[in-house]
Amino acid sequence: MLTLPNILTLSRIFAVPLLAFLLWWPKWEFGYGLAFGLYCLMGITDYFDGYLARSSGTVSKLGVFLDPIADKIMIAAVILVLTAQGILRGPYVGDAHVIAGLVILIREIAVSGLREFLGGLQVSVPVSRLAKWKTTFQFISLGALILGVAMPWWNLWVGGLEINVPHTVGLTTLWAAAVLTLVTGWDYMRAGLKYMD
Repeated sequence: MLTLPNILTLSRIFAVPLLAFLLWWPKWEFGYGLAFGLYCLMGITDYFDGYLARSSGTVSKLGVFLDPIADKIMIAAVILVLTAQGILRGPYVGDAHVIAGLVILIREIAVSGLREFLGGLQVSVPVSRLAKWKTTFQFISLGALILGVAMPWWNLWVGGLEINVPHTVGLTTLWAAAVLTLVTGWDYMRAGLKYMD
């Protein structure tokens, strides 16, 4: 049961409190640098746990159960801490970037509930290619937002406005992830509604 892929997945879950701890002080640039490194390491384990499980033929029920949970815990924790610390702010719209994070969290909860409901009916909803793009944008956006705090000097002047490059990339890809979240969330709901008669 505790195969290497499952150990990698569990390590990602157990690393979440440390990641949240490192993100708690936005004035601590070195801590955010460490958080970025840890976040990247967690993303790498996310790739390799699935790859190793498939290539070695050790895909387990535990792994299928834990892997999406590990992803959701990590994403939710980072969004919540960055929101609490005021990192999801930007020019022109201020705190409205929090809405993109909120959309992502609501979708994750709704789709998890749908999967649980359909699981009881022995119906599986496969992950679409668009959903994988959504996950990719999520990982990039949150990593870039963390990096922006770790590197506050990485700035450009655009139209008379000084912007932090990683932070701006993070906010832009967060909105892209939120849009894809709505699209894929609706696709999942539409697929599940036919079983709710």
